[in-house]
Amino acid sequence: MTTMDFDAYLPPRSAPRPSRQGSPEQALRQIPDSARVVVPPMSATPVGLLHALDEIRDGWTDIEIATGNLFTHVAPLDHPGQPFRFSTYQTSGPLREVESAGALEHIPATYAQVPSLFRPDGPMPADAILIQVSESGPEGMYSLGTSVGGIVDVVRTAPLVIAQVNPNLPYTFGAAELRPEEIDWIVPIESNVLELRRADPGPLEREIAESVAELVTDGATLQFGIGGVPEAIMGMLGDRRDLGIHSGLISDGVMGMVESGALTGSRKSTAPELIITTEAAGSAEFFHWFDRNPAVCMAPAGYTHALEVLAVQHNFVGINSAVQVALDGTINAESLGARQISGPGGQPDFASGAMLNGGVSVVAMPSTAARGKVSRIVRRLDSDAVVTTPRTLADRIITEFGQAELAGRTLGARAEALREIAHPDFRDQLT
Repeated sequence: MTTMDFDAYLPPRSAPRPSRQGSPEQALRQIPDSARVVVPPMSATPVGLLHALDEIRDGWTDIEIATGNLFTHVAPLDHPGQPFRFSTYQTSGPLREVESAGALEHIPATYAQVPSLFRPDGPMPADAILIQVSESGPEGMYSLGTSVGGIVDVVRTAPLVIAQVNPNLPYTFGAAELRPEEIDWIVPIESNVLELRRADPGPLEREIAESVAELVTDGATLQFGIGGVPEAIMGMLGDRRDLGIHSGLISDGVMGMVESGALTGSRKSTAPELIITTEAAGSAEFFHWFDRNPAVCMAPAGYTHALEVLAVQHNFVGINSAVQVALDGTINAESLGARQISGPGGQPDFASGAMLNGGVSVVAMPSTAARGKVSRIVRRLDSDAVVTTPRTLADRIITEFGQAELAGRTLGARAEALREIAHPDFRDQLT
């Protein structure tokens, strides 16, 4: 089984589109002035189309580019200001320059909310979407490859869909597959697929990972974020059996879990034996493994992050990280004071799901930041900091000094448990 029917979690398909083939300029000239143009995040970013858009930028007076987490500094970012301005639901390093230029707006939204942002009846309706797709397969279908998320929702509803056909993009199944008539313009542009450099875990990450791995029992269904700690955890699960994946993202570590026999999905309560994800990012080796892999099913965010789906996941363990955790359990995973450095992503969604299904929601992080000068466990969040996950959804907080169980505990008990896993240099300040 390589696919599922996700139509119940997606808007209806639009009327058949003309599916014209043409040059980048021919296609992009169809974008109206003052348009909001949605661009997929991470490895799915259509770099070729964006470079072409930048080259003909004098054709517009105003273009808003709405996107998520970017892996690279794409060409339009070189020209903040007329005609380009930017909005994002998950800021990242490549957007820093346009933020400094005053050309970036942040959209507070969890990953589950992203699909509704850009629909015609949403608060930020899209005028166009630029996507990257694989070459068409034997069945004549194209594939979104590495990113489905809320992107497939916009493909179905945006007035204009322009696709960069990239032969290097992996072909994936499920909601990633598109019919030609779902695309207005097809533009062949070959480019490298943007890779996520694997974060090699060090001793600190492995120490944290050991505590998290103890919570993963045979038959668990897992969700991972990005980084050295998740990679270290996945590397420690080779002796587990019948693990499953229901996640917002998969990366290199999943390959090792499959090869060790730990990941079979046989005990999953939904989509057994399928690796369910909505995003994928990793190395060239990972993309080779990912391409036409029948074990992987790409699903829309409306399914992967839906509470009614998460609530029935068997033995669910969600693993994420944070910038700060306050003594009452309030979690900030996206800002340094008032400075936005990330976004909520799926952390609030998966924390809610874990609470509903009796699973475990883990926030795993080093006890300090800034080379040991700053404690990540604080009396209260910084005055301008963002609350990503409220204290009512806090469950397990893990540092290199151990694990604090917060769910169902009083404020006083929470504070005591968190002090015990703070770095010793800061424990007195937390009394």
